[in-house]
Amino acid sequence: MNGGDVVAEAPASPPQPLEWKFSQVFGERTAGEEVQEVDIISAIEFDRSGDHLATGDRGGRVVLFERTDTKDVQEKKVKKISEMNVDPSKAVGNGGVASSSNSSIGKQYLANGGDKSHNLPSNDLSIPPGGFPSLRLPVVTSNETSLMARCGRVYAHAHDYHINSISNNRLFLFFYGGLELLFAFGFNSDGETFISADDLRINLWNLEISNQSFNIVDVKPGNMEDLTEVITSAEFHPSHCNMLAYSSSKGSIRLIDLRQSALCDSHAKLFEETEAPGSRSFFTEIIASISDIKFARDGRHILSRDYMTLKLWDINMDSGPVATFQVHEYLRPKLCDLYENDSIFDKFECCLSGDGLRVATGSYSNLFRVFGRAPGSTEASTLEASKNPMRRQVQTPSRPSRSLSSITRAVRRDHSLTGAEAPGVDANGNSFDFTTKLLHLAWHPTENSIACAAANSLYMYSA
Repeated sequence: MNGGDVVAEAPASPPQPLEWKFSQVFGERTAGEEVQEVDIISAIEFDRSGDHLATGDRGGRVVLFERTDTKDVQEKKVKKISEMNVDPSKAVGNGGVASSSNSSIGKQYLANGGDKSHNLPSNDLSIPPGGFPSLRLPVVTSNETSLMARCGRVYAHAHDYHINSISNNRLFLFFYGGLELLFAFGFNSDGETFISADDLRINLWNLEISNQSFNIVDVKPGNMEDLTEVITSAEFHPSHCNMLAYSSSKGSIRLIDLRQSALCDSHAKLFEETEAPGSRSFFTEIIASISDIKFARDGRHILSRDYMTLKLWDINMDSGPVATFQVHEYLRPKLCDLYENDSIFDKFECCLSGDGLRVATGSYSNLFRVFGRAPGSTEASTLEASKNPMRRQVQTPSRPSRSLSSITRAVRRDHSLTGAEAPGVDANGNSFDFTTKLLHLAWHPTENSIACAAANSLYMYSA
């Protein structure tokens, strides 16, 4: 070999598939126990450090969990947002929840070598000059921190439509009540502003100003009968405070730059997959609707979830996704049944690992899937939200209760149908229960740990 020859490096091999193990469960229901609608978890998110985890349910309660060792997370506080008293003088009685303390109180007043034979006067309470040198007061110690909930600010009266899902970014903030029930909430990297979004509008807020917001995206037409597309999710770029992305019911993602104009009617980039010729059907637009988007930590990629797939996009390449992960392809022959029982409108969330090497999303029968996204990776794990994540539970699905349609559904469907529900079967012959679905999950920001919600239960897994 000549000294000037350049030896090409062998491509790095993809990381080995992770082996997931059950860690903890909170609120696990017993067999046959009926779950109340208000107890179903509707939002879940880690904070930036990963030491805290918050969940919200449909009853408006927020539960905060705190890590107590290297792997486990312990429940610390439960607080119902709708009953939080904003009066600081009443915060303890209304907002505070006492946590048990491991207290140690000295059994003897005299300790640490004190003179135990010293007799205190029974009637004379006067203290002699210099006090009692041998007297030691009782000491109270606590190994836990008592947490107290309080309402810092209320950002209200900026949205007109009820939304059924929430998407958090970086911090724990849940909106509940009246017409201010938001589905997307993103904190900006500047630490001063955040966005809130409903079906038709995205508003920009300053954290210090709760009575005023700026409308930066508005897709409401002059005539609501002309409405063909709604906003489904929105999130700020993790490092560029002037950029944000939002998805739509037509399967597109728009990247906008706040420096271009006050009202971002035009986008900086548009990401959408070209439809194959002759592939369009009645369900094409419905299953293409994006239910969730997440920026990767590097800010270079966006992960999106539609009904059938996960897609990974490079913000520097708007020609199409750089990777597509099949999640519900086995359900394609059942789209008619899924339409009739409303399952086709289910909104599944997605998440990425902190290192960006893996992505995850939920499915039916309380299953969730983890895919490796490194070049050459074949990792595709299917796990169940149970104490045995590798178990396959076969059940016969029952007819789910029908819910009122939102404006999102009105865009896609202008009439209702009835029909019996049919079970789905994957390539391995496993039947799926459409009434048990894993919609919400979150990945720890620095470790391979996943928290996922199955009805009213919170499951934790680590690898």
